[in-house]
Amino acid sequence: MANELKSLYTVLEQTTTMLAKQLGTSFLASAIESGENLQAGAVKQEDGKPDAETAAKMQDQYDQIDLGAFSAEDIRQALQLLLVEAIRRDGIEPNKQVTPDAMASLATYLVTIFAGSLSSPVTVVDPVAGSGNLIFAVMNQLHAALKVTTTGVLIDNDEDLLAFAAMSGQLQHQDAQYFHQDALATPPVTQADLVVADLPVGYYPVDERAKQFATAAASGHSYVHHLLLEQSLHFLKPGGLGLFFVPSNVFQTDEAKGLTAWLAKTTYLQGLLNLPEDFFASKAAEKSLLVLQRPGGSAKRVNQVLLGTFPALNDKQAFSRFIGDVNRWAATNLAPAHH
Repeated sequence: MANELKSLYTVLEQTTTMLAKQLGTSFLASAIESGENLQAGAVKQEDGKPDAETAAKMQDQYDQIDLGAFSAEDIRQALQLLLVEAIRRDGIEPNKQVTPDAMASLATYLVTIFAGSLSSPVTVVDPVAGSGNLIFAVMNQLHAALKVTTTGVLIDNDEDLLAFAAMSGQLQHQDAQYFHQDALATPPVTQADLVVADLPVGYYPVDERAKQFATAAASGHSYVHHLLLEQSLHFLKPGGLGLFFVPSNVFQTDEAKGLTAWLAKTTYLQGLLNLPEDFFASKAAEKSLLVLQRPGGSAKRVNQVLLGTFPALNDKQAFSRFIGDVNRWAATNLAPAHH
């Protein structure tokens, strides 16, 4: 970890720990407040808390940091480490874990392959944004790779994680909007260029709402990741692209028939790439990256779906071979307008 990044993380971690002790709140809630203090350049005190002595110690810490010296990516990485610490200390459930950076990089790489000519500002939506780590990583990397400006739409039903995302976005100077709602409620946007999501896996509890979706189960609870795939198409403009981290066995379950039928009728399935096995602790936890495109605009269904497995990231040779294969596939299957 670069020294500057370490210094930023250390200040955030120490001030968060002080706050949690003084306020008696969770590490996550204290982390949000500490980030807001850093942004404001002053320690917020309410009802004499934190006390004057602690506030002065915290201010000394914040004064060591010149935010202007950090890129958005540095700030995102420091906050990601802070969130990992919050998950550890607060015992936050696994479905709310952080999406690894490598997964964000692979998603961004596929955007550059499939989306080709994106014009600024590029609207990116994450309907299950959590702390915002995945969407902000993709926004930062798209900005770097394609020299476009980005605007983000983050939706989550967890108020604390979304507040963390808003604090993170402010510190990174991200152009973004935050919606505290169920991802399956009415979409707050409908003309996005991209949807990127690390989909939660499990059953969706509200059968009444699920019934409005073509991917709903014929009886009983529906799979939330199926419903979210369908909902995500409503966010996209015609020709818009969706990148989804899904369970690798997504098309092998009993419920997959309804999903497959809906996909064939409504969307272009353009790619399905398995993530490197070494990302996951067990076979059951393995995920793949699913690429869907909403018909319309300049989108065409590819003749041959992009299938395969990402090699281990540290195997440089295998990885460059893989990128060569993908580029050859793109030359054959994607319109020349893309390249």
